[in-house]
Amino acid sequence: MIDTLQIKITESSNPRLAETEFKDIPFGKIFTDHMFMADFEDGEWKNLQILPYGPIPMSPAISALHYGQAIFEGMKAYRLPNGEVSVFRADKNFERFNISADRIAMPTIPEEIFMQAISTLINIDKGWVPTQENYSLYLRPVMFATDSALGVKASDTYKFVLLATPTGPYYTNALKVKIETKYTRANEGGVGYAKTAGNYARSLYPFAEAQKEGFDQLLWTDSATHTLIEESGAANVMFVLDGKLITAAVSETILNGVTRDTIIALAKDRGITVEERKVTIAEIVEGAKNGKLTEAFAVGTAATVTQIGEIGYQGELYKLSDASTRTISTSLAKELNDIRNGLTEDRFGWNWIV
Repeated sequence: MIDTLQIKITESSNPRLAETEFKDIPFGKIFTDHMFMADFEDGEWKNLQILPYGPIPMSPAISALHYGQAIFEGMKAYRLPNGEVSVFRADKNFERFNISADRIAMPTIPEEIFMQAISTLINIDKGWVPTQENYSLYLRPVMFATDSALGVKASDTYKFVLLATPTGPYYTNALKVKIETKYTRANEGGVGYAKTAGNYARSLYPFAEAQKEGFDQLLWTDSATHTLIEESGAANVMFVLDGKLITAAVSETILNGVTRDTIIALAKDRGITVEERKVTIAEIVEGAKNGKLTEAFAVGTAATVTQIGEIGYQGELYKLSDASTRTISTSLAKELNDIRNGLTEDRFGWNWIV
């Protein structure tokens, strides 16, 4: 770890914690008093600092705005019963952040800078970590290109910023989703496995069109045939079909989700049969018709475990069983929440006390 003395700290002269109402706080709209920032210049990371949260001066010519070199991550910190704060599986987010950076021709960031940024920011803004049930402090690391010049090339300079925002549940009700067979989230040889800003931009129009039809989210399908289900909105998706937990295998088009990996580990630990493989629309629709599809749910850092109650496909709407039958997903979600909130033994070593 970097010694915290190497991080310059400028405390906010106008702290907002005391005036912030945490009840029903919207996701990603209220930020803590401080943020972390570092610059990549002359081949190295420098200017490590904690400073008051606020606008960053920049040129309108920075290459991130024109050529899309921007990546991010998402993770959560939790208030434990003893008052300590834990970050859940930050090591996995660090690994994926650098995988994304490498794919977009950006510099990787050293583990000690990434981790020290998290611990220093949380400790200076510890009061912002919620104590309410199902609430957490969402952490958003982001890196973007800052060369102030036009021309299609990898930037020579970058900025790394870490933001924090207290948040409650992302979804509160089961989702009505549409199987998307025209637009695609990702394609072979592309950047679907990386958390690039452009991945999310390309999803916005199809999502808006689905909303007009009364859907809450999309089930993305493969770009080649539109017969395989890959992800759900901005999350991975899982199904319980004939008593087995099935999900699309990680590939170039599917994000290696941290929550996905966690749920699979918990399921296998219980002896639940898990199949990571190609998931066809045909088997999901047939399962919904004959009752063998008992559960469908999205898994992600923001979504955690979010139930899918209805699936739309080719003008037909398939309703799944009511909540009382969703025993696998609800019990796995409870165990996950209990571990990261310090209510049960962390036998996997996933919690990092900062």
